[in-house]
Amino acid sequence: EAVARWRAMRGRTGVLRTGHYVVRLDSGASVTSVVSTTVRFADLDDAMIEAYVGTGEPLRVAGAFTIDGIGGPFVEELEGDHTNVVGLSLPFVRSAVESLGVRWTDLWNRA
Repeated sequence: EAVARWRAMRGRTGVLRTGHYVVRLDSGASVTSVVSTTVRFADLDDAMIEAYVGTGEPLRVAGAFTIDGIGGPFVEELEGDHTNVVGLSLPFVRSAVESLGVRWTDLWNRA
């Protein structure tokens, strides 16, 4: 399945969408959103795709690719939030937390 997905994605642009839900436990107030990032993939030949899938990395991640591992060089361009591609949009989470009345800096460990 990962080989087929890469063959379909190579040389193309796709949109990765990640659903986010942030809830304030003391009040139950919440914020939800879908964050989208456009990803342009390298035009890999079949041998390169098979070698990449052979590493096992694309079998352990959603979408069969990563930007923070072996597959990173195969992502040629991102438009939008790169942390969304890693799995969690940090700018959205910060904004959501603050919209729920919590200062982002109050979450830092100040040990």
